[in-house]
Amino acid sequence: MVFANKEYLFLLLLLIPCIMWYVLKRSKSEPSLQMSDTRAYMYVPKSFRNYLQHLPFVLRMVAVSMLIVILARPQTTDSWQNSEIEGIDIMLAVDVSTSMLAEDLQPNRLEAAKEVAAKFINGRPNDNIGLTIFAGESFTQCPLTVDHAVLLNLFQGITGDMAMQGLIEDGTAIGMGLANAITRLKDSKAKSKVIILLTDGSNNRGDISPLTAAEIAKSFGIRVYTIGVGTNGNAPYPVHTPMGIQYVNVPVEIDESTLTQISGITDGNYFRATSNSKLEEIYQEIDKLEKTKLNVKEFSKREEEYQLFALIAFLCVLAELLLRHTVLKKIP
Repeated sequence: MVFANKEYLFLLLLLIPCIMWYVLKRSKSEPSLQMSDTRAYMYVPKSFRNYLQHLPFVLRMVAVSMLIVILARPQTTDSWQNSEIEGIDIMLAVDVSTSMLAEDLQPNRLEAAKEVAAKFINGRPNDNIGLTIFAGESFTQCPLTVDHAVLLNLFQGITGDMAMQGLIEDGTAIGMGLANAITRLKDSKAKSKVIILLTDGSNNRGDISPLTAAEIAKSFGIRVYTIGVGTNGNAPYPVHTPMGIQYVNVPVEIDESTLTQISGITDGNYFRATSNSKLEEIYQEIDKLEKTKLNVKEFSKREEEYQLFALIAFLCVLAELLLRHTVLKKIP
């Protein structure tokens, strides 16, 4: 606990003369009734009022102390600090087209990609990581952040039927997805800026070609690691029919040539993930990327904590008034 106006705490020193005054006053006070001999009262039991006679003064001093503490504004806060950590800026660009529902990876390509990417994010707590999704168009699901809990929550909200629901145009706009991720990294001050682009198809939508986007990434010093996800040959794809879900085998058509060129232009690497384990290995390899120092300033929000002290002061004043007008009431 800290105090915003700690100089008010010096007012507590005023309690010392108040206590001294009270003690001196009690020692010099004259008895209300003078007796020539008090031996007759020597063995008379004391009333509980004798033990409470100083309590009102104690309660008043406690109340004054609490009011002084309130004036000093007690607050709870975390420490503010600047720290230097190791990390890089990473944007994940993930294909969410309907073809990502193919089940050559388990339970399907998109869910497998989400699971492995979540492990990757959890393993890099010091990195700024963001998320871009694309199909026939692209948008940012989460900007660069070190709050990975928020990122993972938004990541888990991605589903393979977004295009079916009309939330995003279906198709595969690799160039648009890459360009969107670039806009989030181009102003970054980190020495190492990386895009991890995952797709299962070839570019067939969008106004920006993948290679043009790769050249733009190169101009901003951004490395692009591309991942083609899907088995070789055909993959089982679920189709909704009146008889329920039926599976058909669809050919796996990944434009490996374009993905390889994108990674080559930007000094990255191209990987092919044909299974869940292979996809995990790819992310583990990318995890060995170069790190660079980041300055992080931690902010904390201060909360006023006067309520407890105000309650104590109120109860002390109330108790004193009750004592003085009941059991300790004086008759003039």
